[in-house]
Amino acid sequence: MKRAGTSIIFKNHRNQILLFLRDDKPEIPYPNLWDLPGGHVEADETPEACIVREMLEEIETDVSACRRHSVYGFDDRIEYLFFMEFEAEADEIPLHEGQCLRWFAEADIPWNRLAYGFDLVLRDFFAGRQRWDDDRELQG
Repeated sequence: MKRAGTSIIFKNHRNQILLFLRDDKPEIPYPNLWDLPGGHVEADETPEACIVREMLEEIETDVSACRRHSVYGFDDRIEYLFFMEFEAEADEIPLHEGQCLRWFAEADIPWNRLAYGFDLVLRDFFAGRQRWDDDRELQG
């Protein structure tokens, strides 16, 4: 069975999305690349519970009002993608994992420096596409 992950796209009123710069440690996957906030689903945890827990831990933000946006079946995992409109200055958001947070307009996203295949996810997002890849593997 593939592992499950969750990520969230935060969008502000300027149609920018929030990314964080991963730590620059060679022992972690995708060091020093940009990433969507999120994390791994733990045993007996729903994707919804995971994204709420992860965002409280990582950026002290309650995302219980977010909605599931899409599901991606990557080779290594099932990724549950959530969406929430969010207004805050990046430097005022507490960050407990990674180097920094930054808002990006579509034209400014560092497309060749995105972790975990999120270039596909963000291109779909800006094009207005939603994916609902088969996630039955996790349910049964």
